[in-house]
Amino acid sequence: MPRIPAVRNRLRDNPVTGPKRVLLAAPRGYCAGVDRAVIAVEKALEHYGAPVYVRKQIVHNIHVVSTLEKKGAIFVDEVDQVPPGSHIVFSAHGVSPAVVQAAAERDLEAIDATCPLVTKVHREALRFARDDFEILLIGHAGHEEVEGTMGHAPERTTLVGSPEDVASIRVKDPDNLVWLSQTTLSVDETMETVRLLRERFPNLHNPPSDDICYATQNRQVAIKKVAEEAELVIVVGSANSSNTVRLVDVALDHGARAAYRVDYASEIRQEWLDGVTTVGVTSGASVPEVLVQEVLDDLADAGYADVEQIVTAEEDLMFSLPKELRKDADGQADARGLGGRIRQLDWQSR
Repeated sequence: MPRIPAVRNRLRDNPVTGPKRVLLAAPRGYCAGVDRAVIAVEKALEHYGAPVYVRKQIVHNIHVVSTLEKKGAIFVDEVDQVPPGSHIVFSAHGVSPAVVQAAAERDLEAIDATCPLVTKVHREALRFARDDFEILLIGHAGHEEVEGTMGHAPERTTLVGSPEDVASIRVKDPDNLVWLSQTTLSVDETMETVRLLRERFPNLHNPPSDDICYATQNRQVAIKKVAEEAELVIVVGSANSSNTVRLVDVALDHGARAAYRVDYASEIRQEWLDGVTTVGVTSGASVPEVLVQEVLDDLADAGYADVEQIVTAEEDLMFSLPKELRKDADGQADARGLGGRIRQLDWQSR
Protein backbone atom coordinates (compact mmCIF):
# COMPACT_ATOMS: atom_id res chain seq x y z
CA MET A 1 0.00 0.00 0.00
CA PRO A 2 1.52 3.36 -0.98
CA ARG A 3 1.76 6.24 1.41
CA ILE A 4 -1.46 8.26 1.49
CA PRO A 5 -0.71 11.94 0.81
CA ALA A 6 -1.49 14.24 3.70
CA VAL A 7 -4.67 16.29 3.27
CA ARG A 8 -4.49 19.39 5.46
CA ASN A 9 -7.44 21.21 7.08
CA ARG A 10 -9.39 17.94 7.07
CA LEU A 11 -10.13 18.06 10.82
CA ARG A 12 -12.21 20.86 12.35
CA ASP A 13 -11.22 22.94 15.38
CA ASN A 14 -14.36 22.31 17.41
CA PRO A 15 -14.66 23.81 20.91
CA VAL A 16 -14.03 21.69 24.01
CA THR A 17 -14.24 22.48 27.74
CA GLY A 18 -10.53 23.22 28.27
CA PRO A 19 -7.26 24.01 26.50
CA LYS A 20 -6.32 21.55 23.79
CA ARG A 21 -2.94 19.83 23.90
CA VAL A 22 -0.98 16.83 22.65
CA LEU A 23 1.15 14.61 24.88
CA LEU A 24 3.80 13.00 22.67
CA ALA A 25 5.32 9.82 24.06
CA ALA A 26 9.08 9.38 24.04
CA PRO A 27 10.60 6.98 23.19
CA ARG A 28 8.52 6.11 20.13
CA GLY A 29 9.10 5.06 16.53
CA TYR A 30 12.16 3.42 15.01
CA CYS A 31 14.22 1.22 17.29
CA ALA A 32 17.83 0.27 16.62
CA GLY A 33 16.92 -3.11 15.12
CA VAL A 34 14.42 -1.60 12.67
CA ASP A 35 16.83 1.17 11.74
CA ARG A 36 19.52 -1.40 11.01
CA ALA A 37 17.21 -3.57 8.90
CA VAL A 38 15.84 -0.74 6.77
CA ILE A 39 19.30 0.71 6.14
CA ALA A 40 20.50 -2.80 5.24
CA VAL A 41 17.98 -3.01 2.38
CA GLU A 42 18.80 0.53 1.21
CA LYS A 43 22.53 -0.18 1.20
CA ALA A 44 22.07 -3.55 -0.49
CA LEU A 45 20.29 -1.73 -3.32
CA GLU A 46 23.16 0.78 -3.49
CA HIS A 47 25.79 -1.98 -3.53
CA TYR A 48 24.22 -4.52 -5.83
CA GLY A 49 21.54 -2.62 -7.72
CA ALA A 50 17.91 -3.56 -8.11
CA PRO A 51 16.34 -5.92 -7.62
CA VAL A 52 17.26 -7.03 -4.12
CA TYR A 53 14.87 -9.60 -2.68
CA VAL A 54 13.60 -9.53 0.90
CA ARG A 55 12.01 -12.52 2.64
CA LYS A 56 8.77 -11.34 4.27
CA GLN A 57 8.34 -7.69 5.22
CA ILE A 58 11.69 -6.28 6.34
CA VAL A 59 9.77 -4.67 9.23
CA HIS A 60 6.04 -4.59 9.89
CA ASN A 61 5.14 -1.21 8.41
CA ILE A 62 3.33 -0.75 5.11
CA HIS A 63 4.86 2.68 4.44
CA VAL A 64 8.41 1.38 4.90
CA VAL A 65 7.74 -1.61 2.66
CA SER A 66 6.12 0.56 -0.02
CA THR A 67 9.03 3.00 0.03
CA LEU A 68 11.60 0.22 -0.38
CA GLU A 69 9.59 -1.36 -3.19
CA LYS A 70 9.79 1.91 -5.09
CA LYS A 71 13.58 1.78 -4.73
CA GLY A 72 13.78 -1.72 -6.19
CA ALA A 73 13.23 -4.16 -3.33
CA ILE A 74 11.07 -7.19 -4.07
CA PHE A 75 9.35 -8.82 -1.11
CA VAL A 76 8.68 -12.56 -1.23
CA ASP A 77 7.15 -15.07 1.13
CA GLU A 78 9.75 -17.82 0.67
CA VAL A 79 13.21 -18.21 -0.81
CA ASP A 80 12.00 -20.54 -3.57
CA GLN A 81 10.44 -17.46 -5.19
CA VAL A 82 13.87 -15.87 -5.64
CA PRO A 83 15.91 -16.50 -8.82
CA PRO A 84 19.06 -18.55 -8.12
CA GLY A 85 22.16 -16.48 -7.50
CA SER A 86 20.22 -13.36 -6.40
CA HIS A 87 20.74 -11.27 -3.29
CA ILE A 88 18.23 -11.81 -0.50
CA VAL A 89 17.81 -10.00 2.82
CA PHE A 90 16.39 -11.81 5.83
CA SER A 91 14.00 -9.55 7.76
CA ALA A 92 14.49 -8.08 11.21
CA HIS A 93 12.22 -10.79 12.66
CA GLY A 94 14.73 -13.55 11.94
CA VAL A 95 14.54 -16.92 10.19
CA SER A 96 14.94 -20.58 11.06
CA PRO A 97 18.02 -22.64 10.09
CA ALA A 98 15.83 -24.35 7.48
CA VAL A 99 15.34 -21.03 5.66
CA VAL A 100 19.09 -20.33 5.73
CA GLN A 101 19.72 -23.80 4.27
CA ALA A 102 17.08 -23.32 1.57
CA ALA A 103 18.70 -20.05 0.54
CA ALA A 104 22.12 -21.69 0.35
CA GLU A 105 20.74 -24.52 -1.82
CA ARG A 106 19.50 -21.89 -4.33
CA ASP A 107 22.93 -20.24 -4.30
CA LEU A 108 21.44 -17.03 -2.94
CA GLU A 109 23.67 -14.29 -1.53
CA ALA A 110 22.03 -13.89 1.88
CA ILE A 111 22.26 -10.76 4.03
CA ASP A 112 21.01 -11.34 7.54
CA ALA A 113 19.19 -8.26 8.90
CA THR A 114 17.82 -10.11 11.93
CA CYS A 115 17.63 -7.81 14.94
CA PRO A 116 20.51 -8.71 17.29
CA LEU A 117 18.03 -8.98 20.16
CA VAL A 118 16.12 -11.66 18.24
CA THR A 119 19.39 -13.41 17.45
CA LYS A 120 20.03 -13.50 21.22
CA VAL A 121 16.77 -15.42 21.72
CA HIS A 122 17.76 -17.85 18.94
CA ARG A 123 21.06 -18.54 20.71
CA GLU A 124 19.25 -19.08 24.00
CA ALA A 125 16.92 -21.59 22.35
CA LEU A 126 19.86 -23.52 20.90
CA ARG A 127 21.72 -23.54 24.20
CA PHE A 128 18.74 -24.68 26.28
CA ALA A 129 17.88 -27.39 23.76
CA ARG A 130 21.49 -28.58 23.84
CA ASP A 131 21.29 -28.71 27.65
CA ASP A 132 18.18 -30.91 27.39
CA PHE A 133 15.63 -28.32 28.54
CA GLU A 134 12.09 -28.14 27.28
CA ILE A 135 11.34 -24.58 26.09
CA LEU A 136 8.04 -22.80 26.62
CA LEU A 137 8.03 -19.99 24.06
CA ILE A 138 5.57 -17.19 24.86
CA GLY A 139 4.47 -15.60 21.60
CA HIS A 140 1.90 -15.33 18.83
CA ALA A 141 1.34 -18.24 16.48
CA GLY A 142 2.21 -17.39 12.88
CA HIS A 143 4.42 -14.40 13.70
CA GLU A 144 7.68 -14.53 11.73
CA GLU A 145 9.78 -14.10 14.85
CA VAL A 146 8.07 -17.00 16.60
CA GLU A 147 8.46 -19.24 13.54
CA GLY A 148 12.16 -18.39 13.35
CA THR A 149 12.79 -19.04 17.04
CA MET A 150 10.86 -22.32 17.09
CA GLY A 151 12.80 -23.42 14.03
CA HIS A 152 16.03 -23.40 16.05
CA ALA A 153 14.77 -26.10 18.44
CA PRO A 154 11.49 -27.43 17.02
CA GLU A 155 11.43 -30.75 18.87
CA ARG A 156 11.95 -29.11 22.26
CA THR A 157 9.76 -25.99 21.96
CA THR A 158 6.10 -25.54 22.87
CA LEU A 159 4.30 -22.31 22.00
CA VAL A 160 2.29 -20.54 24.71
CA GLY A 161 0.06 -18.04 22.94
CA SER A 162 -1.62 -16.35 25.91
CA PRO A 163 -2.29 -16.71 29.65
CA GLU A 164 -5.41 -18.70 28.75
CA ASP A 165 -3.23 -21.38 27.11
CA VAL A 166 -1.31 -22.19 30.27
CA ALA A 167 -3.83 -24.66 31.68
CA SER A 168 -3.59 -26.91 28.62
CA ILE A 169 0.21 -27.04 28.33
CA ARG A 170 1.67 -30.54 28.53
CA VAL A 171 5.36 -31.16 29.23
CA LYS A 172 7.55 -34.22 29.63
CA ASP A 173 9.65 -33.08 32.59
CA PRO A 174 8.23 -30.23 34.73
CA ASP A 175 11.57 -29.90 36.52
CA ASN A 176 13.52 -29.21 33.34
CA LEU A 177 11.64 -26.28 31.82
CA VAL A 178 12.66 -22.78 30.73
CA TRP A 179 10.59 -19.97 29.27
CA LEU A 180 11.55 -17.64 26.43
CA SER A 181 9.45 -14.99 24.72
CA GLN A 182 8.84 -13.14 21.51
CA THR A 183 10.59 -9.79 21.84
CA THR A 184 7.63 -7.55 20.93
CA LEU A 185 4.99 -8.66 23.44
CA SER A 186 3.17 -6.73 26.13
CA VAL A 187 5.40 -6.79 29.19
CA ASP A 188 2.44 -7.04 31.57
CA GLU A 189 0.73 -9.89 29.70
CA THR A 190 4.00 -11.80 29.36
CA MET A 191 4.68 -11.54 33.09
CA GLU A 192 1.13 -12.72 33.81
CA THR A 193 1.73 -15.73 31.55
CA VAL A 194 5.00 -16.47 33.36
CA ARG A 195 3.23 -16.18 36.73
CA LEU A 196 0.61 -18.72 35.67
CA LEU A 197 3.25 -21.03 34.22
CA ARG A 198 5.18 -20.92 37.47
CA GLU A 199 2.03 -21.83 39.42
CA ARG A 200 1.78 -25.01 37.32
CA PHE A 201 5.53 -25.63 37.10
CA PRO A 202 7.24 -24.24 40.24
CA ASN A 203 10.72 -25.18 39.00
CA LEU A 204 10.38 -23.22 35.75
CA HIS A 205 13.69 -21.59 34.84
CA ASN A 206 14.03 -17.97 33.72
CA PRO A 207 16.07 -16.97 30.67
CA PRO A 208 19.44 -15.37 31.49
CA SER A 209 18.01 -11.95 30.62
CA ASP A 210 14.64 -10.45 29.73
CA ASP A 211 13.74 -11.36 26.14
CA ILE A 212 11.27 -8.51 25.58
CA CYS A 213 13.33 -5.89 23.80
CA TYR A 214 14.29 -2.60 25.38
CA ALA A 215 12.38 -0.63 22.72
CA THR A 216 9.14 -2.53 23.27
CA GLN A 217 9.39 -2.00 27.02
CA ASN A 218 10.32 1.68 26.70
CA ARG A 219 7.41 2.46 24.38
CA GLN A 220 4.97 0.71 26.70
CA VAL A 221 6.27 2.60 29.74
CA ALA A 222 5.98 5.91 27.89
CA ILE A 223 2.41 5.34 26.72
CA LYS A 224 1.37 4.27 30.23
CA LYS A 225 2.48 7.69 31.47
CA VAL A 226 0.71 9.50 28.62
CA ALA A 227 -2.50 7.49 29.02
CA GLU A 228 -2.88 8.67 32.62
CA GLU A 229 -3.75 12.16 31.31
CA ALA A 230 -4.99 11.61 27.75
CA GLU A 231 -8.64 11.00 26.97
CA LEU A 232 -7.69 9.82 23.48
CA VAL A 233 -4.52 8.01 22.36
CA ILE A 234 -3.49 7.67 18.72
CA VAL A 235 -0.91 4.98 17.95
CA VAL A 236 0.79 5.18 14.57
CA GLY A 237 1.73 1.83 13.06
CA SER A 238 0.54 -1.11 10.99
CA ALA A 239 -1.97 -3.79 11.97
CA ASN A 240 0.56 -6.63 11.62
CA SER A 241 3.03 -4.93 13.98
CA SER A 242 2.76 -6.78 17.29
CA ASN A 243 4.38 -4.03 19.35
CA THR A 244 2.11 -1.38 17.77
CA VAL A 245 -1.07 -3.30 18.55
CA ARG A 246 0.12 -3.83 22.13
CA LEU A 247 0.51 -0.06 22.57
CA VAL A 248 -3.22 0.38 21.93
CA ASP A 249 -4.01 -2.25 24.56
CA VAL A 250 -1.59 -0.73 27.08
CA ALA A 251 -3.08 2.75 26.61
CA LEU A 252 -6.59 1.45 27.27
CA ASP A 253 -5.43 -0.50 30.31
CA HIS A 254 -3.78 2.56 31.86
CA GLY A 255 -6.39 5.27 31.72
CA ALA A 256 -7.11 6.32 28.14
CA ARG A 257 -10.81 6.62 27.41
CA ALA A 258 -10.21 5.60 23.80
CA ALA A 259 -7.20 4.46 21.76
CA TYR A 260 -6.89 3.85 18.03
CA ARG A 261 -4.22 2.60 15.66
CA VAL A 262 -3.67 4.38 12.34
CA ASP A 263 -1.23 3.83 9.52
CA TYR A 264 -1.64 7.41 8.30
CA ALA A 265 -2.96 10.69 9.66
CA SER A 266 -5.73 10.61 7.07
CA GLU A 267 -7.36 7.78 9.04
CA ILE A 268 -8.06 9.97 12.10
CA ARG A 269 -11.81 10.56 12.41
CA GLN A 270 -13.36 13.82 13.50
CA GLU A 271 -15.65 12.09 15.98
CA TRP A 272 -12.65 10.70 17.90
CA LEU A 273 -11.87 14.28 18.96
CA ASP A 274 -15.35 15.16 20.24
CA GLY A 275 -15.01 16.57 23.75
CA VAL A 276 -11.31 15.68 23.94
CA THR A 277 -8.88 18.18 25.46
CA THR A 278 -5.77 15.97 25.67
CA VAL A 279 -4.62 13.65 22.89
CA GLY A 280 -1.75 11.21 23.41
CA VAL A 281 0.37 10.24 20.42
CA THR A 282 2.94 7.50 20.02
CA SER A 283 4.19 5.10 17.34
CA GLY A 284 5.35 1.53 17.06
CA ALA A 285 9.00 0.54 16.79
CA SER A 286 8.89 0.19 12.99
CA VAL A 287 7.32 3.59 12.24
CA PRO A 288 9.29 6.42 10.57
CA GLU A 289 8.92 9.80 12.24
CA VAL A 290 7.46 11.47 9.15
CA LEU A 291 4.20 9.60 9.78
CA VAL A 292 4.04 10.92 13.35
CA GLN A 293 4.68 14.43 12.06
CA GLU A 294 1.69 14.18 9.74
CA VAL A 295 -0.51 13.16 12.67
CA LEU A 296 0.70 16.18 14.65
CA ASP A 297 0.05 18.46 11.66
CA ASP A 298 -3.53 17.22 11.33
CA LEU A 299 -4.13 17.55 15.05
CA ALA A 300 -2.80 21.12 14.90
CA ASP A 301 -5.46 21.89 12.27
CA ALA A 302 -8.01 20.74 14.84
CA GLY A 303 -6.59 23.09 17.48
CA TYR A 304 -4.16 20.70 19.15
CA ALA A 305 -1.04 22.76 18.41
CA ASP A 306 0.36 22.67 21.96
CA VAL A 307 2.70 19.65 21.96
CA GLU A 308 4.42 18.43 25.12
CA GLN A 309 6.84 15.54 24.94
CA ILE A 310 6.59 13.03 27.80
CA VAL A 311 10.03 11.46 28.12
CA THR A 312 10.43 8.30 30.19
CA ALA A 313 13.75 7.05 28.77
CA GLU A 314 16.57 8.09 26.47
CA GLU A 315 17.64 5.71 23.71
CA ASP A 316 21.05 5.89 22.06
CA LEU A 317 21.64 2.24 21.14
CA MET A 318 22.79 1.55 17.57
CA PHE A 319 23.59 -1.78 15.91
CA SER A 320 26.26 -2.35 13.29
CA LEU A 321 25.03 -3.30 9.85
CA PRO A 322 25.56 -6.83 8.49
CA LYS A 323 29.24 -7.19 7.67
CA GLU A 324 28.63 -7.20 3.90
CA LEU A 325 27.29 -3.65 4.08
CA ARG A 326 29.65 -1.81 6.42
CA LYS A 327 31.58 -0.28 3.52
CA ASP A 328 30.32 1.81 0.65
CA ALA A 329 30.23 0.69 -2.98
CA ASP A 330 33.87 1.80 -3.38
CA GLY A 331 35.04 -0.32 -0.45
CA GLN A 332 35.52 2.60 1.92
CA ALA A 333 34.23 2.74 5.51
CA ASP A 334 30.66 4.01 5.46
CA ALA A 335 29.31 6.44 8.06
CA ARG A 336 26.04 4.51 7.90
CA GLY A 337 27.77 1.37 9.12
CA LEU A 338 25.84 2.20 12.26
CA GLY A 339 22.19 3.15 12.24
CA GLY A 340 20.78 6.25 13.89
CA ARG A 341 18.44 8.46 11.95
CA ILE A 342 17.49 12.03 12.78
CA ARG A 343 14.22 11.86 14.70
CA GLN A 344 13.61 15.57 15.33
CA LEU A 345 10.12 16.75 14.50
CA ASP A 346 9.13 20.06 12.98
CA TRP A 347 7.40 21.13 16.18
CA GLN A 348 10.68 20.81 18.12
CA SER A 349 12.33 23.50 16.02
CA ARG A 350 9.56 26.06 16.39
